[in-house]
Amino acid sequence: MQNFGLYIIGDEILSGKRQDAHLSKVIELLSARGLQLSWANYLGDIPAQITASLKASMNRGDIVFSCGGIGATPDDYTRQCAADAVGVPIAPHPEAVAEIEAQYGESAYPKRVLMADFPMGATIIPNPVNRVAGFAIHQHYFVPGFPQMAHPMIEWVLDTHYRHLFHQQDYIETSILVMDAGESQLIDFMNYIVVKHPDIKLFSLPKLDNRRTIELGVKGAALQVNSAMSDIKRGVAALGFPWLEIAK
Repeated sequence: MQNFGLYIIGDEILSGKRQDAHLSKVIELLSARGLQLSWANYLGDIPAQITASLKASMNRGDIVFSCGGIGATPDDYTRQCAADAVGVPIAPHPEAVAEIEAQYGESAYPKRVLMADFPMGATIIPNPVNRVAGFAIHQHYFVPGFPQMAHPMIEWVLDTHYRHLFHQQDYIETSILVMDAGESQLIDFMNYIVVKHPDIKLFSLPKLDNRRTIELGVKGAALQVNSAMSDIKRGVAALGFPWLEIAK
């Protein structure tokens, strides 16, 4: 299964000056296409950290969206870090330059055009808001931090490059609500399920309510999930805990 990842870059997110709007939206965009987000990382404006993270995800072959840090101010490091991760220089991208010139005319120079400096070998991601493009290299897609720009650009990437993956993955998630139980009372049983069904992912989400309830579920390929869930229902009942189906 192809892994999709997300980087959200910028000290302003970590300091609380800006609230992240990307994580939930990217999950939504992927889910609507039958895809799942495998991981997400928040990164501060630390070039060495950004570069190391990009190298790692590129080496894994993940499909990654990166939001933020592609402007031309001194605190925008992402373009150079992407180039360093690939091992190529930064250079003006002709298509990106043309987009900025078309939008801003003479005022594209001398500063706005700097945002068309991309790693050598990159391709552009069209920006429908102001025509200042993002860029793509090694299945990594770099878009601005502004949600109004980033989200339609991510949609464009998915619909242009990954339509063949839509709704192709054998993946479901299902769960039940276990009542009158604490997680400590179910740990041994959960370990048994994980050992018996190693190809699925089990999750346990306790709820802070008066009755002590736990959402207990599994996700993965349909056949394995359905088998594991049958064992979970029988096992929970055998332990003496009532449970309810959770509508999806």
